[in-house]
Amino acid sequence: MNFDSITVAPYMGEDSVTPFLYFSGKWVILLIHTSNPGSVDIQNLETRDGRYVYEEVILASQRWATADQIMYVVGATKADKIGTIRALAPDHFFLVPGVGAQGGDLEAVSKAGMNAQCGLLVNSSRSVIFASPKEDFAAAARKEALKLQQEMAEYLQKYLQ
Repeated sequence: MNFDSITVAPYMGEDSVTPFLYFSGKWVILLIHTSNPGSVDIQNLETRDGRYVYEEVILASQRWATADQIMYVVGATKADKIGTIRALAPDHFFLVPGVGAQGGDLEAVSKAGMNAQCGLLVNSSRSVIFASPKEDFAAAARKEALKLQQEMAEYLQKYLQ
């Protein structure tokens, strides 16, 4: 298939995820702890073991595949959860949407989420594509993208383990 990765909702279980793991060199990105307001309806339910559903999904998914096959979506506006998730998945990459316009803090995400390889793919779409509604859109978008790139470079030096 002509893709590098696919995002999958793991809440239907292993059989909804594993078919995507058969494609060599492709990533499966699991929705784990998203930023939308309704995400807490399911993801933050407490299980009988005292863990949250999203924590159980992380642990289960690690039985299905390796850190070279699966990465996790972890919303930037939930930076307080990123450290917990990193402890459960020390070697996995996190796709982190929501920095910028959605209110996610890049430093908080970097501090809590980086591992020895960085381990973060940070997405900040809205703050870049909506940097200006005027004809200077391209220059404003470039300026915002460069600002985020420079900020991330600082945090890489500061927090990379």
